[in-house]
Amino acid sequence: QVDLVESGGGLVQAGGSLRLSCAASGRSFSSYVMGWFRQTPGKDREFVAGINWSDHSTTYADSVKGRFTISRDNVKKMVYLQMNNLKPEDTAVYYCAADTLNNVVVPISGEFDYWGQGTQVTVSS
Repeated sequence: QVDLVESGGGLVQAGGSLRLSCAASGRSFSSYVMGWFRQTPGKDREFVAGINWSDHSTTYADSVKGRFTISRDNVKKMVYLQMNNLKPEDTAVYYCAADTLNNVVVPISGEFDYWGQGTQVTVSS
């Protein structure tokens, strides 16, 4: 069982920054692939970023490359998403997710088996 709790969402103006945090439970956190997804009403959940457990290599959606950075702290069991130069189209509910089976980031929501409750990010123009 893995519990994930996101925090750090909010309202920000375009061009601003936010840092999302995800607190995780679970004995084997250091061996989980972790990811961030986002979802807007009426649309499927979209992959944003992922980080593997071994060498902390990262994968990003093209829409956020160069603006977002995912990182993890295995001692604290935390995952972070630093979001810079935010745009109105980044507005969404952001979800932290854990993939306990794969060894590399597979950017498909169905590969992730644990999810947080989500945190709202709103970017005003």
